[in-house]
Amino acid sequence: MSSPRSASHPPGGPAGLTNARTRIVGARTGALADLVVAAVRIVTLTGSAMGRVGTRVATVVTPLGWVLLALVPVAFATGYGLGWVELVVVAWAGAVLAVIAVLYLIGRSPFEVGLDLPHRRVVVGEPARGAVTLRNPTGRRVLGVTVEIPVGVGLAELAMPSLKPGASFTNAFAIPTLRRGVIPVGPVRTVRADPIGLVRRELIWTQADDLIVHPRTIGIPSTSTGLIRDLEGTPTRDLTSSDVAFHALREYQPGDERRYIHWKSSAKTGTYMVRQFEQTRRSHLVVALSLATSDYATEDEFELAVSVAGSLGVRAIRDGRTVSVVVSTVTPEFAKRKTYAVRPLATHVPTRLLDDLAVVQAESAALGIRDVGRIAAEKNIGISVAFLVCGSLVTAGELRAASRAFPVDVAVVAIVCDPDAIPGFRRVADLSVLTIGYLEDLRIALARSVAVA
Repeated sequence: MSSPRSASHPPGGPAGLTNARTRIVGARTGALADLVVAAVRIVTLTGSAMGRVGTRVATVVTPLGWVLLALVPVAFATGYGLGWVELVVVAWAGAVLAVIAVLYLIGRSPFEVGLDLPHRRVVVGEPARGAVTLRNPTGRRVLGVTVEIPVGVGLAELAMPSLKPGASFTNAFAIPTLRRGVIPVGPVRTVRADPIGLVRRELIWTQADDLIVHPRTIGIPSTSTGLIRDLEGTPTRDLTSSDVAFHALREYQPGDERRYIHWKSSAKTGTYMVRQFEQTRRSHLVVALSLATSDYATEDEFELAVSVAGSLGVRAIRDGRTVSVVVSTVTPEFAKRKTYAVRPLATHVPTRLLDDLAVVQAESAALGIRDVGRIAAEKNIGISVAFLVCGSLVTAGELRAASRAFPVDVAVVAIVCDPDAIPGFRRVADLSVLTIGYLEDLRIALARSVAVA
C-alpha cells in the first residue's frame, strides 16, 4: 500500500524541483501553467535578443546619431500635432538620413589586411615608419575604405583606394619617435561610416605590435670605458699560488702544484721553491643610474643620464667585460616604509640593455644616487670601476657618501649630467667627478680622466 506522500507526488512530478518553472508556477500543472511558462520564456528570449541588438547598436551609433534618433520622433509628433509643415519635412529628412546611414553598415569588406613594421627598434629621434597592406582576394572590385591605426596615444588615418580583383595596395605612415619608450602600433581597423557621421562600425584586422625607442648612445673607445688596464687582468694585493702576475718565491708546502716549482732556485737552496703570484681580476664595471627626480633639475638632464648609462653599458658589453647596470627601485605608493634596493638591467647583449633603458622613468619615490651607490656596492662582488650617473642637483657630499660605500681599491667615477654647465673633470677626495653638458662630452671627459688618473 503506497503512502499518502507517494500518492500525491508520483515519480517524475515536480516535487523537489527548484528550476525556473517551479519558481514561476510552483507545483501547478495543466494548460494554464504551461501557457504562463511559455509566455515567460518568450519574454525572456525576446529581452535577451533585444539586449544583444541594443549592445550592437550602441557600438555603432555615434552621439550625433543618438541625437537624430531622439529628435525625429519629437519632430513628427510636434509637426503633425501642431500642423507645422516645415517640422514634418525636417522629421522625414532625418528619417531618410537614418535609413541611408543604416545601409552603410550592411555587409563586410572582403579585405586581407596586414601591418608591417620594418624595424622593431629605433633610436630616439630617428625616423620610423609602418605600412598597411590591403589586398582584394575576391573576383570583383571592392570600394575604397578608411583605415585607422592607433600609434601610441595618437591615431593615423589612411585612405585606401578601390581595388580590382587580386590587386593590393600598400600605404605607409610615420611613427613619432621624439621620446624613449615602447610605442604600441595597431591594431589596424577599417571604418564603415556614413558621410554625415550618424553611424560608425569598426572592424579589427590585425594584432597590435610594439616599436621600442632606444635612448641615444655614443660610441666610446674601448680604452675609455675603464680607469684600469685590462689586458689579462689587473694585479691585486691578494696572493695566490696560480695566476699570471709573478710576485715572489717561497718554500714548497704540501698541496702546491709541482708545475710551479722553480727548479733553479730549488737547486741553489736545496729546498723546493715554488712561484707565488699576485691574484688578478677581470674588470667588473658597475653603472649605477639614479631615477630620483630630486637628483635632476630638468627632464633633459635625466634623458642625458640615461644615454650616458646606455653608452657605458653597451661599450662594456661589446668589449666582453663583466658589467652590471643597476637603477633605483621605486617605493610603492602605499608602502609603509621606503624600499632600499636596486633593479639590475639585462646586460648579456646590448639590445636587451637598451630595451630596458627605453622604459625607465624618473620617479619622485625612487632612491637617490647616494642609496643606489651604497646598495650597488653591497650587491656586487669584485667591482673594479663604478660609474655613478646622476643630475646636477646632487651635492658633493652625497657623491662622497656614495663613493665611500665601495672598497678602497675600486675606482669610483661620478658623471654629473648638466646641460647648462661647462664640461670638466675634478677630484673630490678619491672620487673622480666628470661634468658633461652633451653626450658627445662623455668621450672627451673619460679620456681626460684616464690621463689624469
